[in-house]
Amino acid sequence: MLQAQLTIDPAHRVAPVRRRTFGTFVEHLGRCVYTGIYEPGHPTADAEGFRGDVLALTRELGVTTVRYPGGNFVSGYRWEDGVGPRERRPRRLDLAWHSTETNEIGVDEFVRWSRLAGLEPMMAVNLGTRGVAEAVDLLEYCNIPSGTTLSDLRVAGGAKEPHDIRMWCLGNEMDGPWQIGHKTAHEYGRLAAETARAMRMVDPGLELVACGSSGSSMPTFGSWETTVLEETYDLVDHISCHAYYEEKDGDLGGFLACATDMEHFISTVVSIADQVGARLGSGKKISVSFDEWNIWYLSRHQSAPPPPDWPVAPPLLEDHYHLADAVAFGGLLVTLLRHSDRVAAACLAQLVNVIAPIMTEPGGRAWRQTTFHPFAQAARYASGDVLLTEPVGPSYETGEFGQVPVLHTVATHDDRFTTVFAVNRSVTEPLELELDTRALGAVRIAEATTLTHEDVYARNTADDPERVVPRPNTSHRGDPARIVLPPVSWNVIRLARS
Repeated sequence: MLQAQLTIDPAHRVAPVRRRTFGTFVEHLGRCVYTGIYEPGHPTADAEGFRGDVLALTRELGVTTVRYPGGNFVSGYRWEDGVGPRERRPRRLDLAWHSTETNEIGVDEFVRWSRLAGLEPMMAVNLGTRGVAEAVDLLEYCNIPSGTTLSDLRVAGGAKEPHDIRMWCLGNEMDGPWQIGHKTAHEYGRLAAETARAMRMVDPGLELVACGSSGSSMPTFGSWETTVLEETYDLVDHISCHAYYEEKDGDLGGFLACATDMEHFISTVVSIADQVGARLGSGKKISVSFDEWNIWYLSRHQSAPPPPDWPVAPPLLEDHYHLADAVAFGGLLVTLLRHSDRVAAACLAQLVNVIAPIMTEPGGRAWRQTTFHPFAQAARYASGDVLLTEPVGPSYETGEFGQVPVLHTVATHDDRFTTVFAVNRSVTEPLELELDTRALGAVRIAEATTLTHEDVYARNTADDPERVVPRPNTSHRGDPARIVLPPVSWNVIRLARS
């Protein structure tokens, strides 16, 4: 059995837990919106057509913010199509996902749904095929109480109170050649700066997110951030990061360590931002909005042919997650928490059906994928301050990342509980974790759970939705100092004051 030690000290504070770390993402893509959050006629649908079973699972998941309406979709989106009477809304070709967009759901419906779910809306503007004027128009429509043409249009549509959306993304993945209206860093930086300046004329208190790289493997990674921030530094608050991971060539050990890339991504972007700020003589600190992250088997999508014709809400990117996916996913959550000093927000992409923790059947059931559980536990139990944890223990060799620690951890601490989130990346060996809790005083293990399975590729399905769920870990036998973590496992250990 492998062995590792972990010292937990509340003096080793990183930053407060940021609730926006537990954000999500709803894009007009596949079945995320239609037959996902919205399905009139479903047995659980309310008068608005929103699925009650999905709303309940969204609340259980514990998400705090939701980014909308894209994603690649936003770079061709005309927001005006989704307001006013539904029967008058145009049907449009969605070039990003080769689909037909009915516009049954638009800005007002999205905001109403987000309020029902208890979420803070986060809006993206189209800087692909549109620009400054359209972004300011959308802001006026959403946030001005009344008295202008666009704000009165919102009121006439039934939204009497302003939506008061505070966080706005200035486009999406504009570094990517796949993006409608793809731009160079200089072109995008200038457009983002002018858009930000105009939006702040309407509302100086907005939080604005500039597009960073859509992956750390992009050939422009680093130079893109430098150029964009040189143009926008004093006008924006955050720069985005996007990252997706999948198991490659049967390298399960490397896949379980994919958070290593996320660690590098965050640290590099923060370093670049600080360097630009120093050159500009600014005392301001730019934060990271990691507003797309997940496990996504992108290689499957890239090899699939586009849908025939232009279907409405075709099943796209519907990955069905197994235990190993959930454990790698948990490692990404650990990393986001570990960087709470600079990661101000994060969005799991996406919420329903599309590479999502929640799956639905049209007209039928909804269930939790394996990845649902690490997210729900982290959102529920991470509170107070994030503590720096540096385990002492074994490492192993991976083809992609070299030597990596077997144990990946973070802890949070509040007045009642200290919670340890721990991933055992070993493919074959259990790991005995010795906890040094002397700095906490007298504590006991109030709860310990493990997400694991004898089959690392076990999945949850509509017929067997609880095949992979967190279960009690009793290996500590009441001893707060030692607990055994099974191989390929996500673990939550709750320490309470005795």
